[in-house]
This record gives sequence, C-alpha cells and structure tokens, in this order.
Amino acid sequence: MDLNGKMAQMTIRAMVYRWLPAVVMMGIIFILSSFPSSRIPDYGSLDTLIKKGGHALGYGLLGLSYFYALPKRLSKFYRVLTALLMAVLFALSDEYHQSFVQGRNSSLSDVLIDGFGATLALVLGSNYSSNSRSNSKS
Repeated sequence: MDLNGKMAQMTIRAMVYRWLPAVVMMGIIFILSSFPSSRIPDYGSLDTLIKKGGHALGYGLLGLSYFYALPKRLSKFYRVLTALLMAVLFALSDEYHQSFVQGRNSSLSDVLIDGFGATLALVLGSNYSSNSRSNSKS
C-alpha cells in the first residue's frame, strides 16, 4: 500500500472514531423510545422531572457528540449550529417514531426540551478544549 492509501485509511478510521459516539447515542435514544409505555417505570412525584431531564441529558450528549464529529476545519459557530440542527432533526424523527409505539405519543414539547438540552450542552461544551491550559492550582 502506498503512502496515499495509508493516509486515506487513517482518515477513514479517524472519521469513524469521531462519529462513533453520535451513532451510539442515536442507537440508545432509538432503543429507549421503542419501549411501550407499559415497560417504562413510574417515578412517582419525580416522574416528569426524571423523564424530561433524561430527554435534555440525552440530547445534550447527542449534540456534543455531533459537535465532536464535525470537522475541526469548520468554525466553532458553524459546528455548534450544525450540531444543534442535527439534534433537533433527530428529536423530530424520534417523536415521529414514538407515535408508532404502543402507549406512547409524540410531543412537540419534548422536541423543545431536547433542543434545550442540546443547546445548553453545546454552549457549555463548545467552549471547553482538552488542549486548553488550565490556571487551576490543583
């Protein structure tokens, strides 16, 4: 294999590794939204908080995984907006999917919560860089 072939193979491998967290998150969300309502536990007085918090957390992680997967050559602003758009589109498709699951329904308010979770995570997470120098004394 020549040098160009090896570099192309390395590039493909790097791209797969970058997109793997997003694919895993989409799979987890799809599986969880496939459960009929009879298989979803009731958390009593905390039920709404836990379930809606789960929506925000799941889509926050999904948004960050999209941000991580997008090419670094794009501006941070463009990557944040693209990741948010992708997360909201996936939320819409997931709510449509839920409309076919026994005892479940689709809800635009859930899409708004998902979008909020993705937005919050992207605003906080896009400003973090593992390469940044910390002024921490720890």
